[in-house]
Amino acid sequence: MSKERFLYYSLNQYLQDTFGCKVYKIAVNAGFTCPNRDGMLDTGGCIFCSAGGSGDFAESPELSITEQIDAGKNRVADKIKTGKYIAYFQAYTNTYGPLEKLQKVFTEAINHPDIVAISVATRPDCLGDDVLDLLTELHQIKPVWVELGLQTIHEKTANYIRRGYALSVYDEAVKKLRKRGFEVITHVILGLPGESKEEMMETVQYVCDNGCTGIKLQLLHVLKGTDLAKDYYEGKFEVMGEEEYLDLIVELLQIIPKNIVIHRLTGDGAKKDLIAPMWSANKKHVLNRLQKKLSEEC
Repeated sequence: MSKERFLYYSLNQYLQDTFGCKVYKIAVNAGFTCPNRDGMLDTGGCIFCSAGGSGDFAESPELSITEQIDAGKNRVADKIKTGKYIAYFQAYTNTYGPLEKLQKVFTEAINHPDIVAISVATRPDCLGDDVLDLLTELHQIKPVWVELGLQTIHEKTANYIRRGYALSVYDEAVKKLRKRGFEVITHVILGLPGESKEEMMETVQYVCDNGCTGIKLQLLHVLKGTDLAKDYYEGKFEVMGEEEYLDLIVELLQIIPKNIVIHRLTGDGAKKDLIAPMWSANKKHVLNRLQKKLSEEC
């Protein structure tokens, strides 16, 4: 067992355990939108969300899904020689659209010979029974993961970031997904304006206690063109410092069960759009510092 595995169950270790080889995620963009942008719920989107719908590292939606996968493979050709890939539907809300389109793009991805699974990022309020039935059919072919953007369990923060659904909606979505056998990965943002360390830890504890199989811990990024950036420039909140964030992660890893896969420990917004915190731009440095801290804790 690797030292990393002892400290926490990393995505890399989980992929090796599950597929027996190196597996790389390729972010694809199927050209969906979001009910928080198209007027169904709101038009501004979540307050932190970039113009690319948090899919800034995905391939161009002008390409077919197969072309995007092949482009992603070429992009990482020097890093991975004999492994496989996960098609990560990342941008916007990837179960929000006509069922026929969902079936077309997901089927194209799952049938690609180098794809071992698909991961679908979405909102818990966009998982109707027809969508769940489709995902269940695909899950019989290859594994389907569902990623839910919860961010926080605290109502005041959820209202501030314009999340647009209640915590109970998330709870119900997780129950339905787990009943059908899906891996459920929950996204949590650390450092949201107004939240204390205790509130952030409450969110992570809640997620771990309520059915998810994986978690993404995302440092709050302030990106150009977002409403969050306006509040930041007006001095309404401060971003987390590097030491503060690393200390928080060390504490969180002590409460996350070892069977829950840690899919992300920080995050790196597109450097051309990043306003703050600038220390987060060097993701490799941050992760190296975190590993050192964790080693010292053991």
